[in-house]
Amino acid sequence: MVCLNFTGMLASLASTSLLLLEHVVDLVRNSGASVTFHILDEASYKKAKSKGVNLSNSQGASVANSVSKQAEKPKLCYMVKTSSGYGFSLRSAKDERGLFMTEVVSGSVAHQAGVRINDRLLEVNGENVESLTHEDVVGKIKSAGNCIMFLLVDEETDKYYKNKHMKMGAWSATTRYLPHKPRKINITKGPDGYGFMLRKETNQKEHFIKDIDRGSPAEAAGLKEMDRLVAVDGKEVESCNHEQVVDKFMQSGNKCLLVVDKETDQMCKLGKVTPMLFWEEMHDSNLPPSYTEAMKSPAPVQPAIPAVDTTVLKPKLCRMEKDPAGFGFHLNGIQGVSGQYIKDVVRGGVADRSGLEDDDIVVEVNGINVEQSDHDEVVQLIRRGGDSLEMLVAKRNVYDQLKAKGVNVTRLLLGETSYAQVHKEYTPEASREEKHEEASREEKHEEARPETPTEAVRERTSSSSSSASVDSLDERL
Repeated sequence: MVCLNFTGMLASLASTSLLLLEHVVDLVRNSGASVTFHILDEASYKKAKSKGVNLSNSQGASVANSVSKQAEKPKLCYMVKTSSGYGFSLRSAKDERGLFMTEVVSGSVAHQAGVRINDRLLEVNGENVESLTHEDVVGKIKSAGNCIMFLLVDEETDKYYKNKHMKMGAWSATTRYLPHKPRKINITKGPDGYGFMLRKETNQKEHFIKDIDRGSPAEAAGLKEMDRLVAVDGKEVESCNHEQVVDKFMQSGNKCLLVVDKETDQMCKLGKVTPMLFWEEMHDSNLPPSYTEAMKSPAPVQPAIPAVDTTVLKPKLCRMEKDPAGFGFHLNGIQGVSGQYIKDVVRGGVADRSGLEDDDIVVEVNGINVEQSDHDEVVQLIRRGGDSLEMLVAKRNVYDQLKAKGVNVTRLLLGETSYAQVHKEYTPEASREEKHEEASREEKHEEARPETPTEAVRERTSSSSSSASVDSLDERL
């Protein structure tokens, strides 16, 4: 059975106008013999939308009377103590596991931070406290100083996660209650560059914005002195070295940056929360209007479909039947960050013969889109398929190019080959030939890449990173 995620889609049909109906019909037709719809009534949809619930993830929806009801997420609550304290008390009971919020004073620091009566406490400053005693947790709160970050879960959400045997952590939390948030900066390169210095201290991972020029694109876009750079075009950069980040800026003139100021950075580090969690929720919260809202709004103009050379930029549909050695690949991801990719494909194994390659981005598993799913969710989907597995994947460079053009990676890009085997059977000769062709394409791509750092810049960066006498790496962008 093939299941498609239609969450929120039915409610948005009116707003997208009849021009998009053909696309929806194609999705249904391409779904095979069975289609699963996830729907919400008007009241539930408005409630979910107002709370920023991610309706694109079918794994987070419970179904009652054939109507999908989205479970909420745990919540991160950041508090700065006043002379009156935080404004809550903790309770524990012998017949209940955990510690709970009680006596939350209306209008207090805790109340304003999103704390509510009967919320269960999961983490204090990024440390799980579910197994600690009442006295130990109180001690941690008292020793935390004037600032504290809680991870809390309300009664309804707690029951949902327990029934599903799903773990909760900061990676699965909503950030909507947090007072400080990263900033998304859209910046276009000018004739003299972007107009700022990118600095990285040699003994640290972080990259900082420095020396912003007056009247520059950086100043106009809203960059501030000592903003920390978190991501470039949705890709986290903390794990990148200085030269790799500089290369990201050199590759094109338009960039979308995620940055945090000092106050936001300190808050995130206190709770051990990656700012990328905000990035994910920014995209999740872009829900379509409800039916009533759509009827009151003028129909939008159908956007032009980007011109894409689909003969080159295509995903791959890989079908596998497990053998005694398994499927023959590893699924990799970053904890708390959505997006999974393939690693360690066994030569000659099931995955290799189906067309899977190292670094392929996983788009669908057994017909379900997993681009916004975490590692555990994707693993569970694979396991539920038993000995059969169907994956829609794309080479990393193909995936990035399609996304940059605003094209959704779906089976529709495969054209008439959607339900046929689209990969050649593995042979050593074919493999060598394909790798040779790919190497040739990459060589041509490298030659054609516009504007790379000069040799002088590369040499300076390299020598800076290896010299013990240099404290930071700087690059004028």
